[in-house]
This record gives sequence, structure tokens and C-alpha cells, in this order.
Amino acid sequence: MSSFWSIWITVITLGSILGCFLLLRWCLSNKTGIAEGENMHHEFDGIIELNNQLPRWWTILFYICIVWALIYLVLYPGLGNYKGLINWQSSNQNIQSLAESRAATEANKTNGVINQYDREVKFANDLFAPIFEAYYKQPITDLVKDPEALKIGQRLYSQNCSQCHGSDARGQRGFPNLTDDDWLYGGSPEKITETLIYGRRAMMPAQLAVHGEDGIEELVAYVLSLSDRKLSAQKYIDDPSLNQSMVDGGQARFAVCAACHGQNGKGNQLIGAPNLTDEIWLYGGTDKSITETLRYGRNGVMPAFKKTLGEKKIHLVSAYVYSLSQDK
Repeated sequence: MSSFWSIWITVITLGSILGCFLLLRWCLSNKTGIAEGENMHHEFDGIIELNNQLPRWWTILFYICIVWALIYLVLYPGLGNYKGLINWQSSNQNIQSLAESRAATEANKTNGVINQYDREVKFANDLFAPIFEAYYKQPITDLVKDPEALKIGQRLYSQNCSQCHGSDARGQRGFPNLTDDDWLYGGSPEKITETLIYGRRAMMPAQLAVHGEDGIEELVAYVLSLSDRKLSAQKYIDDPSLNQSMVDGGQARFAVCAACHGQNGKGNQLIGAPNLTDEIWLYGGTDKSITETLRYGRNGVMPAFKKTLGEKKIHLVSAYVYSLSQDK
């Protein structure tokens, strides 16, 4: 915060407290010209206003609030850039990575800074660590039968995964559906855990420079044919032989794609290459979407959660995700 804004906030804060004090003192003095206890000549619905001071207990309470506000502002940060006498802060500010957060936490310990967020995290870790430890010792195949374990896994999922995969885990464009049986890298408990711990980085290279516009259209025709579909342009509907000609041309070009997707187009879970023969498409399966994918390629990133959650919490998230695709 700049010096100007620090001074501005300080002046407004202290000025407001001083204003409350002066207003209270003004209200305690009789400036009406009417003796205390006398009629103020205001009446409403039979109620007559008398010239009385504030109740004493009320006045004392106001004074206590003013004194407490000043004590608070001395002890805690609140006046611009002033840090407070007890060296307290709500959290580490301007943190942009986990590494910076950990470094700031260690620096707080060294410098004697009371960081409220760090204290609450430590309290939560101490309280829940034994619970996570107990679940970590159980196989995921057993945890999917434990409703309480799945509830914890669901909460962790909601906090860390739902932003991309949705609160119902059904995904969205570019983010896989976790409730079906279609897995890019495998849906076993071990593979799900591996994905969560280390993350994934997928890359579909752009093919426009390799095949050209005509070649891309032929590849689109062939990829569509793998799931018994045809190009949607009217000329291909009117002339099936023209569509078949495009499919034949695309099949010849598909040799480049087969290195990842396989000769039959059924994909390869070892490298995350999707199956092109079903109706499940991560980025859309229309002519336009497939053309866009082939022209410009795709880059997908699943972040690693090892440092964010730790393996014990990941174990519970894996159990929850695994349970979503299992027959109940």
C-alpha cells in the first residue's frame, strides 16, 4: 500500500473514532434550554418526550467501545501500513505459488509472526491427520464401500476438482467425464491415483502443415467413419460415393495418426490417446470440432496434486472418483 493510502486510511479511521467520541460528549450536554426531566413538547400517540440524558450504562458502553477500538488498532494491523504491536496477520499476502507459501510460513516462524491462516491449517492438520492416516492404510477397493470415506473424498473433490470436472464429475468441453467407463490413461485405482499425484500433460499436434486443408477434410471423413458417421455437408449427403472417396483418402493419411491412436483408431491409454471409434469426444465430435482439433492441435493439462493435497488425501479422492464409474 502506498504512503498516501496508508495515511488516508489512518486519518479516516482515527477521525471516525474521534467523531464518535465528540458526538457522545455533545449528547451528554444539555443544549436545549429546557431543564432536565422537563417536557420537550414532543408527543406521539400519547407518548411524551422528556429531556433526559442517555442512560448511564449506555454511555459507559460507548466509552468502552471507543477504548477497545483504540487498543485493537494498536495491537492489530488496521491503520494503513502499520503492522500492530503483536505482529499478527490474517494470512500471507501476495503469494503466487505453493513454494512461496511454504517459504513465507517458515519465515513467519523465524520472525515470530502470528499468522492466523497458518495456525488454523496446523490445527486442522493435527486434528484430521489420524483420520487420513487410518484411511490411507486401506485399499481403495475397500474404501468405495465405506460411506464415510466417500463423503470425505467427495468434499476434497468439490474443493479441488469440481472447478474443471464439475460438481457432478461429468466434465465439460476439454475436461473428461469421470462417471463413465472411458478413461484416457486408465480407470483403475492405481491409474487414478497416479494421475492425481503426478498430473497429466497431453498434446495433440497440429496437422494442417502436414496434410493441408484438403487432407484435413479427408481425415475428418475417415475419423467420422470410425463411428459410422459421414461428413455433414449437403454435397456428401447427396453423393455417398463422394463421401466414400474422402474416407478412402483419409484412411491413407491416417497412418500418421495411427502412431498414437492405433491402426484401428481405438486409442492408447499408455500415452492418453483417445479412442476415436466411440461417441465420446473430449473437445466435441462434430465435423467442425474434429476439423479444429486436426488443424490446430490440442494441449491438455491435468495439474499434479501431490504437493497440494498430499498422498493420503489423494487416496480418498481416488476412492471417490473410482466409485463414480463403478456399478452400484
